[in-house]
Amino acid sequence: MLLSKLFRKKSTSIILQQGGDGEEHSGLNKVLNVRDLTFFGIAAIIGGGTFSAIGNACFSGGPGVIFLYIICAIACGFTAMCYAEFASRVPVSGSAYTYAYVSFGELFAWIIGWALIMEYSIGNIYIAFSWSGYFTNLLDSFHLHLPEWLTINYKSAQDAFVANKGTEGLLAWKNAPVIGGLKIIFDLPAVIINLLITYLVYRGTKESRNFSNVMVYIKLAIIFLIIIVGAFYIDIDNWTPFMPNGFSGVMGGVSAVFFAYIGFDAVSTLAEETKNPQRDLPKGMIYSLAICTVIFIVLALVITGMVSYQLLGVSDPLAEIFALKGVKWMLFIVSIAAVVAMTSVLLVFQMGQPRIWMTMSRDGLMPKKFSEIHPKYKTPGFATIVTGLVVGIPIFFTDENFVLDFTSIGTLFAFVLVCGGVLLLSPQSESELAERATKGKFRIPYINAKYIFPLMCLAAFGMVQYYLPTFFPDTFRYSDTFFTTNIPMLVFITLCIVMAILSFIKNLSLIPLLGLISCCYLLTGMAVSNWQWFGIWLLIGLVIYFLFGYKNSNLNKK
Repeated sequence: MLLSKLFRKKSTSIILQQGGDGEEHSGLNKVLNVRDLTFFGIAAIIGGGTFSAIGNACFSGGPGVIFLYIICAIACGFTAMCYAEFASRVPVSGSAYTYAYVSFGELFAWIIGWALIMEYSIGNIYIAFSWSGYFTNLLDSFHLHLPEWLTINYKSAQDAFVANKGTEGLLAWKNAPVIGGLKIIFDLPAVIINLLITYLVYRGTKESRNFSNVMVYIKLAIIFLIIIVGAFYIDIDNWTPFMPNGFSGVMGGVSAVFFAYIGFDAVSTLAEETKNPQRDLPKGMIYSLAICTVIFIVLALVITGMVSYQLLGVSDPLAEIFALKGVKWMLFIVSIAAVVAMTSVLLVFQMGQPRIWMTMSRDGLMPKKFSEIHPKYKTPGFATIVTGLVVGIPIFFTDENFVLDFTSIGTLFAFVLVCGGVLLLSPQSESELAERATKGKFRIPYINAKYIFPLMCLAAFGMVQYYLPTFFPDTFRYSDTFFTTNIPMLVFITLCIVMAILSFIKNLSLIPLLGLISCCYLLTGMAVSNWQWFGIWLLIGLVIYFLFGYKNSNLNKK
């Protein structure tokens, strides 16, 4: 009995009534169209991953990191189509959480909702740190200098002191004021930008949309300028060797690269504020993903062509390349672009999290306060304030590297369940399919994977064996060191075999299946420590679910 309750599903009709245009309509303002959604997607995707994380990715993989961008784009492309399928069928807020509730049931819905906190709220901590770095550089160009103890987080300063390296951290630790035996060190610009963005999101979707659209125009123009100017400084010798650390080095940048792509998911949280969500949401997600992928690949080629990949392991790589080339006027331009780009990312992520909590609250899995809509501004006011606190408080005691890895693994996990959820969706009747076609609603084209996917697996395994003859012996080596690090790859190979068998037996749809497999492959690039922290995070979430969500769920009451 307990097991069946854990996997109780919410019907699409109830979800549409609560969040669509039914009797329990949420009261959110429907003001967004395709252009707005595309711009929100670009606003969320081009940010920390472009101006900060791309440096670590290039440092790990060299110029060959473009292959990882392509792999991530393909994985996200399949996933975006799965999101679009769900958005067409279930056009309400909640993103992957809502989709999991329909397809997998309540327990998985809670797990996804809990994991999405990592994507939006915790991801914004990383963006706030990166924003602060570029904003501080911008102030320095105007000869306005903040003391070091107000521009770095406490943990980074402490680590710098222990390691006795890192100029900013050492100066912060040395010069920080002390109150009650505790050194006062915190990132003031990161705290302030979080407060300002929280206020803007609290005020309304229309205001946020207008602000976001302006910032997208500005940052796209500046990124094109960076590419054009940088192209004149490319030395093709820097592209040799193309993969200096092999393909394992390319995959080593998966956290940094994938972090750049997670923003397109945020578009799906805006369903209830979209004029025609079943038509416009899919277009907004796919358009923004395609535009940003081209930008990422060109940008990666430009920066690895300008300087050696070994010089790019910094937090502000776009500023670093022009500093090394002596193009000082571009440093100012890059700092402006980064500040604008990351502000727009903070805005979109800060809009996404409250709407997920709002949806979970409607279902009884969160306190009712989270679903309250502000009577004047028509936004989930209380949830927005809590999101600001969830982002703002950890700024004082965590650092950006931990946050980056933590966010990427949680988002990939959500993507896996979205693709799996589409595979589990019940087929629609001919009349429903005809209605979707007539109204221009998105539908994933059905391609039978019965023979295609098993053949793809056989071909992939054969190519790996031919080009990397040591891969399978190393993967199945059972020494302590190899076994621990190879567990994700062993699970992935097993999953491929199982899904090949199921696709043959069940005639599965190829596109969501490829989305599932490609996202699972990206998960194999995560470090063991990432999995450990992710497991702890999920365990905390399960405790909260069984103490509150399980009993208070609307489905439990019914």
